[in-house]
Amino acid sequence: MRTLLTFTLLAWASVAAALPLETIKLPPGFAIELWARVDNARQMALGGVDANGGILYVGSMRAGKVHAVRFDAAYRAGTVTRIADGLPLPTGLAWKNGALYVAAVNRILRYDDIDRRLNQPPAPVIVTDSLPKDTHHGWKFIAFGPDGKLYVPVGAPCNICAPGDPYAVILRMNADGSGREIFARGVRNSVGFDWSPEDGVLWFTDNGRDWLGDDTPPDELNRAPRPAMHFGFPYCHGGELADPEFGAQRRCSEFELPAQKLGPHVASLGIRFYTGSMFPAEYGKQIFIAEHGSWNRSSKIGYRISLVRVQEGRAVAYETFASGWLQNQSAWGRPADVQTLPDGSLLVSDDYAGAIYRITWRKP
Repeated sequence: MRTLLTFTLLAWASVAAALPLETIKLPPGFAIELWARVDNARQMALGGVDANGGILYVGSMRAGKVHAVRFDAAYRAGTVTRIADGLPLPTGLAWKNGALYVAAVNRILRYDDIDRRLNQPPAPVIVTDSLPKDTHHGWKFIAFGPDGKLYVPVGAPCNICAPGDPYAVILRMNADGSGREIFARGVRNSVGFDWSPEDGVLWFTDNGRDWLGDDTPPDELNRAPRPAMHFGFPYCHGGELADPEFGAQRRCSEFELPAQKLGPHVASLGIRFYTGSMFPAEYGKQIFIAEHGSWNRSSKIGYRISLVRVQEGRAVAYETFASGWLQNQSAWGRPADVQTLPDGSLLVSDDYAGAIYRITWRKP
């Protein structure tokens, strides 16, 4: 047994050493570690947690799999269990009342009582199978809002086009799939959102269109305090840039301004308001954003965790929190989502490196 344990620890050390975490730059007092290895890790959703530990669910994109990561009372990751595979782009996950909801392009699936059935997952219940089948921007980030409804984005099936409803929108529906409605329009491709702990307002990232140059348009962080708001796509980008093809049809002044312009082509994905207690008070109720990184810009940017500082419902600063996945224009990792654990540490998923990292803070 001791030999096996020694071999396992050495193997884990070898895996961890293969990722150059020493290149990650963080503010003073923060540290990052490899928490788990999960193939093509994308959106994360926290399952049930008790005094003995809990479960983190992790979606994927090209891998077509959903995994569960058990962790103990000290928040150390343990067994990684595959609970679904063969799904189309199952990036989006949400957990509610013991059930795991999985977005797979045109379908939302529900795995009931999943926490207790990881080794023998139940057959999924189809919540809906009537979403668009397009795979271009067909992957999704999903979450339950404070109103108890499931929020589901449907991206534009193109770089730039005017496809009409139900594309380029954020939908919401009841947990059983009924009562579907369009909550927001003009949203090209949102792959991350969260609700302010201050006032319950939805904030979401949106990926800007391509092929208008290296520095235009910006990605966006938007704020939607009410239904039926329009955020500009495909007519206007970043609140002020008229699209060369569609901009003559409507004025930018007709649409909502971004709460914060983000870097151009940084591929802003998962976001979370920080509600933990581990980090210094200045991080409380601020927004962490996983920037996946540019793919067609002549000089790569992104590949980092950004921080948007919020005061009285307004974004007041945009800065880098964690960087280093991009070294000399070569990326070894791509952050995809962020998730706070109950102890206040911050998890970061990385679909490129197949990893989940844990960021902690200790007073220097």
